[in-house]
Amino acid sequence: MTVDIRVIRAGQMYRYYLRETVVGDGRRPARTPLRAAQEQAGVPAGRWMGRGLAALGLAPGEEVTEAQLRNLFGERGRHPDADRIEADRLAAGDSPQQALKAGALGRRVTVTGVDFVFRPQPTIYLLWALGDEETRLVIEAAHERAIVRVLEWIEDEVAVIRYGKDGIYRVRPPGGLVAARFRHYEARSGRPLLHDHLLLSVKGQRLDGKWGSIHTTALYENTVAASALYNELVAAEVCEALGLATEPRTVTPGRRPVMEIAGVPHELIRWTSKRSDQIAACLAELEHEYVTAVDDDGELKFLPVVSERARAKMNTIAARKTRPPKQKTLPLAQLRVWWKVSAILTSKVAADVITSLLEHARAAAAGIRARVAAVVDVALAAVDVAATVFVMNDGGRFHRRHLLAEARRHLALVLRGRRRDPGLDDQVVAAAISTHCLDISEPKTIRGLEAGYRLYTARWSLSDLPARRRPPAVPDPDRRPPADPGEPAAPRPPGRDAGEWEIPRVPLQYERAVLAGAVVREKLRTTTATAVRGRAYDVVAHQQAAMPEQLLAPAAADPEHDDQEPEAAPGEAIDMTALRALRDSRTDVEALDITGDRLRHLQEVFAKAGDAARARAERTGPVRPVRADDQQAHRPQEPGPHRGREAGH
Repeated sequence: MTVDIRVIRAGQMYRYYLRETVVGDGRRPARTPLRAAQEQAGVPAGRWMGRGLAALGLAPGEEVTEAQLRNLFGERGRHPDADRIEADRLAAGDSPQQALKAGALGRRVTVTGVDFVFRPQPTIYLLWALGDEETRLVIEAAHERAIVRVLEWIEDEVAVIRYGKDGIYRVRPPGGLVAARFRHYEARSGRPLLHDHLLLSVKGQRLDGKWGSIHTTALYENTVAASALYNELVAAEVCEALGLATEPRTVTPGRRPVMEIAGVPHELIRWTSKRSDQIAACLAELEHEYVTAVDDDGELKFLPVVSERARAKMNTIAARKTRPPKQKTLPLAQLRVWWKVSAILTSKVAADVITSLLEHARAAAAGIRARVAAVVDVALAAVDVAATVFVMNDGGRFHRRHLLAEARRHLALVLRGRRRDPGLDDQVVAAAISTHCLDISEPKTIRGLEAGYRLYTARWSLSDLPARRRPPAVPDPDRRPPADPGEPAAPRPPGRDAGEWEIPRVPLQYERAVLAGAVVREKLRTTTATAVRGRAYDVVAHQQAAMPEQLLAPAAADPEHDDQEPEAAPGEAIDMTALRALRDSRTDVEALDITGDRLRHLQEVFAKAGDAARARAERTGPVRPVRADDQQAHRPQEPGPHRGREAGH
């Protein structure tokens, strides 16, 4: 995810933010005013955001002062200008208690806000760091506008104020929320990392004018959907403004591909991932300790394989153990010069590529945009989204927010950096719920009746999906723990350094999710005899339109009706008119998530269909091609470029 969340509490945690976060993650000198410390660190001043500012007498874009931060986040949720309000009330003759109450925003709270951290994809902030000034400004503007849009979505769709006994009543803050945004330029390693901290106050005003507290659990639950929306928005705006395109890249085998700017070398991403390498090495050590740990009786403490949940926890521990101390921050202009020199000297990427990175990205984008059309199939997206969410959630149960996050990821994969119509993600979710999901909610509280907390599962049965591989009952002999607990946990394999053990891991859920989508589409193909005409919203037609020409083997045409469209064979629901319409749209293989294994499987299926068609043609005699101008035309009695396996394809 590119959006992280962390709770802000009054007291020591708030002082940490005031001492370091608001000054670019540097170390703020004692007794140094906030603005002076920000100027020394070379970072801009914080700015107010959110529609809730109007109720506080503030305006978006105003500079955030230290006193305002202290009142709103450090004094358990007071008005940002509480000092001025109290002084005015005291001057008007109010008692100190009345003046103190006038500066409060409802009840005092311990959790005063949450910290959302927004950072674009690595290839985007690499273009920001190594590009010219115009590129930097375009990316920063897109980054800021994406944050604004995500905050508006949180205000409209996510944030709720709880009130009443046990918080049984919930209401959207009609006036919006209040947040302070702070810009950072670099990571702890000193490498480029454009990111903003959005300190979101939990205080919100109800319709009756009273101030309540935002339910932070709802913010946590929707962080993945917020991250998917931010990624989609910032990539689309950067690509449209600079003439770029995105492409899926697999970072970790078996995990979901990430969308990056095409044409930016992966070696540059590795150059920025110094911390990632350190975390990976430490994680390998922790995993080896995990699978070889024994108790006092010499028995294994844990499973002999590493599950996804255990690996996530160990990844957090590894990040904490390898966290370096913060360095002194430098002005952005100086950092950009240093970054470019460092990339040329240490990234193993040619200097001319680094100095003309934007031109290389534009050249790659031109090829993608010429090959991949912006074809969004709501029906197909609903299948993929429902299947993926069904598998990725334990027990096959999920909420609407899970579908929404996956729908946004699917749109980013298909559109490749193009803008989409507003509300298209909601359309995909609605199609998935109405067509492929079953409401299994058994609400025991008012919360369970809300649309966002309805519980769903898949309508279709996936009993024929491969089950998750069970962990082996006994660990590998090379990793068998010693009988004597006083000895070391396990000897290091000869010739291997730390971090080079092959740790057995449970297969990742995303691999099964991809397979689930293929199974569901095959079920729909075999159980549905309806082929959708026109723009081809048919699952089978979509898959076939993405196939290379040599994999398509239609049935032989009737020689007496060679000017007509061939009919589908019995049991097949293939609309050739829709098929050609899709082929003309240049639907991309990767955009439809056609993996290599699935492609080989489909190739075998179509090859068998081609053999059957040729066998029927041999029984009925020679036939003529369907049409002279048809790309699929072939002569069963003559060798040609589209003879399937006989042509060496």
